[in-house]
Amino acid sequence: MTSLAANGEPMIWLTGGSLAACLVMVLGLLAIVFVQGIGTFWPARLVQIETSQGARFMGEVTRHDRYQPQEQTLAALPVAAVEAARKSVNDGNGWAGRRLLRTGNFELTNEHFTWVSDFEIASESLPPWAMLLERMAWGRFYGVPTALLVDGQPVATDPQTVWARFQEFHPGVLTRVATLKKLETEDIGHINAAIENARLDIRAAELSHGADSSQVRAARERVDEVNQRVEQQFKDIQNQIAAIHHENDRYVVIMTTADGKTKNIKLSDIVRAFPANQLSFMQRVGVYFSRWWEFLVAEPREANSEGGVFPAIYGTVLMTLIMSFMVVPFGVLSALYLREYAKAGPMISAVRIAINNLAGVPSIVFGVFGLGFFCYIVGAGVDEWFFPARLPNPTYGKGGLLWASFTLALLTLPVVIVATEESLAAVPGSMREGSYACGASKWQTIVRIVLPRALPGIMTGAILAMARGAGEVAPLMLVGAVKLAPELPLDASFPFLHPQRSFMHLGFHIYDLGFQSPNSEAAKPMVFTTTLLLIVVIATLNLAAVWLRGRLRRRFVSNQF
Repeated sequence: MTSLAANGEPMIWLTGGSLAACLVMVLGLLAIVFVQGIGTFWPARLVQIETSQGARFMGEVTRHDRYQPQEQTLAALPVAAVEAARKSVNDGNGWAGRRLLRTGNFELTNEHFTWVSDFEIASESLPPWAMLLERMAWGRFYGVPTALLVDGQPVATDPQTVWARFQEFHPGVLTRVATLKKLETEDIGHINAAIENARLDIRAAELSHGADSSQVRAARERVDEVNQRVEQQFKDIQNQIAAIHHENDRYVVIMTTADGKTKNIKLSDIVRAFPANQLSFMQRVGVYFSRWWEFLVAEPREANSEGGVFPAIYGTVLMTLIMSFMVVPFGVLSALYLREYAKAGPMISAVRIAINNLAGVPSIVFGVFGLGFFCYIVGAGVDEWFFPARLPNPTYGKGGLLWASFTLALLTLPVVIVATEESLAAVPGSMREGSYACGASKWQTIVRIVLPRALPGIMTGAILAMARGAGEVAPLMLVGAVKLAPELPLDASFPFLHPQRSFMHLGFHIYDLGFQSPNSEAAKPMVFTTTLLLIVVIATLNLAAVWLRGRLRRRFVSNQF
């Protein structure tokens, strides 16, 4: 009788079980990221808690936990509450519950979150007019609106009327804030760019013709003309900015915190506000999608822990596309030479070994190489030859989108070469022989017969390269990714694409939120949300490549034999 081991069934079960375990782990990770990320922006109710020590807190409950309180913690409670607290802890076998309350109001309390133990709570309520204010700076504010001032005079003094008047004034204030941002960034930015270009013209003339040349004098005259022209423009913009600030400063809301403190907050400092305990389900859905929209199209604020990630999305997609356009041609040409032209020998074997070893080099090594070679050698040479007037301030001699794309192209090059070689080898030799028999040259055979049928495999290599390159972080920390990049590398100003600029990246943004944020608890949900978004971006790019590969495969499958 044949043994079970001889049939190979134990190995089938082992390999199948390993595959199932891998799938469970991957799906479990994706489920955690999805559940945590999708619920980040749902508006929670605001709870007001009064402790037995007399302290009052208001905020959102963000987490529940259990811990073992120390005896001195219980002894510090008021006498009347000590016995009840000890009984509660004893009933839990030495464990007690606690909740993490996001209390905000950082400028008043110097903390964003507060732990409150269950045995400390004397009373708990849901104040009907507790409001959450999401602000441009200082994080969130929690309190009850007690007055709304216009020109220093109260126009509403009860919460319901304050909320009604707030909804009346706030949209106009936000419109003026958007206009103000455009004036301060785009309009003043164009003026500064014109002045800087004129200054660089003088510097270029000095380097080319000498400091006392007629070209320098002509350049100085042009600078004077530019300064005269933009001086009035700058004054007009400054007047517009002052007028907007004056108009927005008229509107102030007075908030009272749970512990009785008051705070005057300008409406122009508020991004979003709502009475959390009065929202219906559909209103909560509206706030939820409003936060998502802001997350997708706005810039970060509050040390990246709030606001949006649009610059990071933009930088991630643009860098991945540029990297793909760089790595695929070089990878395909290298694989073509190795498979179709090179003769087997020690040199080719050494090249293949080097390619395989290159795939195992840590990514940070590529980052160091990119910084040293692309930034400090190639970039410095480009600056010296083409941008001498800007020196010693580097243009290309520093981290930027171009060098980051080059570095990740080197990182993913072995993937494309190996995948392309395999796809070229999979093209039947009979097709090559038939092409030669019809009189085609080797290059004509490659272009018209081999490459079209190898395209699905080449696309597979490109997909793998995109997936790996888009998720890399370590090299980008050295060659261009930054915490905040106010200028996009692709915009409406000539020459439109600015490859020398630094950029934001979703992977680096996740690292910054997780390890560099001063408000780690507030950043934690944003880590999951940004991770979910990065997965969606990479999946979208990959699905587009998979769709293209499928079309190519269907086109040529009928011609294979």
